[in-house]
Amino acid sequence: MERDSDRPRFTLHFQRQCFKLQAMIRIYEGLFEEYISFFPCVALIGSRQCGKTTLLQTLPGDWKVFDLEKQSDFQSLSQDPDLFFRLNPDKIAIDEAQLKPELFSALRVAIDRDRQKTGRFVITGSSSPKLVRAISESLAGRIGIIEMAPFSFPEVRKELSPPFFRFLTDRVHVRDVIHELKPLGNIRDVHEFWFEGGYPEPWLKKSKRFRSLWMNQYVDTYLYRDVAKLFPGINENRFRMFVQILAGFSGNVINYSDVARSLGVSQPTVRDYFKIADGTFLWRTIPSYTRNTIKRIVKHPKGYFRDSGLLHYLLRIPDVDLLASHPMMGRSWEGFVIEEIIRGLNATGEGFDYYYYRTGGGAEVDLVLEGEYGLIPVEIKYTQTVPAKHLRSIKDFVKDHNCRFGLVINNDECARLYDEQIAGIPLACL
Repeated sequence: MERDSDRPRFTLHFQRQCFKLQAMIRIYEGLFEEYISFFPCVALIGSRQCGKTTLLQTLPGDWKVFDLEKQSDFQSLSQDPDLFFRLNPDKIAIDEAQLKPELFSALRVAIDRDRQKTGRFVITGSSSPKLVRAISESLAGRIGIIEMAPFSFPEVRKELSPPFFRFLTDRVHVRDVIHELKPLGNIRDVHEFWFEGGYPEPWLKKSKRFRSLWMNQYVDTYLYRDVAKLFPGINENRFRMFVQILAGFSGNVINYSDVARSLGVSQPTVRDYFKIADGTFLWRTIPSYTRNTIKRIVKHPKGYFRDSGLLHYLLRIPDVDLLASHPMMGRSWEGFVIEEIIRGLNATGEGFDYYYYRTGGGAEVDLVLEGEYGLIPVEIKYTQTVPAKHLRSIKDFVKDHNCRFGLVINNDECARLYDEQIAGIPLACL
C-alpha cells in the first residue's frame, strides 16, 4: 500500500492545498504538475476569472508569486528584468504576464542559463493575443502551455478524470469502453450547468442575485475595460455593439460582410474585432474541415461564445425554462457541448485540432476532432432520442474518411451503440 512518505513532496503539497480549496479543484491540476516536471517554464492562459490565480496557490510554499496588477510587483519586474531574473533564478510565478510582454526575452535568457533544469517559472496570462505571440517567439521549446477555461461539467460534479476523455485519446473503439461511461449527474444538473456557465465565482456563491451582479460587473470591467486597455485604438462603443451582435451570431457560419453591415463598419474592422474576441477567450472560431474530400465544402469558419452562461446573460435569458423555448436554444446547446469537449481535451495535454464540416448540399457534422488518435466526427443533438435519418451525415463522414467511429452527444439516459461505428453518449457522461 502506498504511504504518504512514498509520494513526491510536490504531489503531497498539491493534494493538501486542493483539500483546502475543495470547491476549486480543477481538472488541469494533474497536467500542471506534469508540465512543472517537464519544462523550465509553464504558462497558464485563459480568460479572466477562470481560475488561473487559484491554481498558482497550489504551488509549494517556497515559490514567490508576483502579480503584475500590483504596482509594487510591476515595478520590481519592470525596472531591470534581466537583473530581476538573476536575483530570482527559479521558483518564480508571474501572474497576468500579458501586462509586460517585454519580460519574455529576459525570461528566455534566464531559462537558457540553466536550460536542463525544470520547474523554474510559471506565468499566467489572459485577454491578450500578444501574449501567445510573445511566448511563441521568445520561449519556443522552453515552455509548456496549458489553456485553462472556466469550470467544466465534470469539475462541478467533482470528477477530475472522466473516462470519456481517456478513451477519446486512446486508440480503442467506443464499443469496447461504452459500458464505462456513466452519468455524472442527472438531466437537471446538466441543464443548470448549461444555463449558468462555468465561471467559478458564481458557482461557489450559489446565489441567483450574485450571479446576475457578477456577470454585469464582469462584462463591464473585463470585456470592455480590459479590451480598451489592451487595444488603445479601439472604438469602445463599436466594440460593445459588436459583442451584443456577436451573441446573436453564436453558432452561425461567419459571414464578415453581414456583421460589418449590422455594425456599420468595414470588413477589415470586423475581422479585427473577431480576432480580439477570439484572442481574449470570449469567442471560439471553428474552421471548416476541407481536407480529403471531393465534395463541395462550405469553407467559411463557424463560431461560438465560449461560455454558455455569459452568452445567456448577453441574450437576457433569465432562467432555464425560457432558455428551452428561446430561438437560440439549439445553437447555445451546440456551442456548450463543443466547449465541454474542447475543455476536457485541453486538460489531457493531448495535441489536437478541431473543425466543423458542411457540404454545399447541406450535410453537416458539428465537430470534427483530429489528433494522434485519428479523426473523430461528433454530431450534437439536444433530444433524448435520435432518429436514424438524423445520423446520415455522420455515417457518411465516417465512411468517406475511414474513421474508427463517430459520436452523437445527446440527452439520453445512458450511452448506447446505434450501430458498429456510431455511439450515442449523453452530455452527462462527459
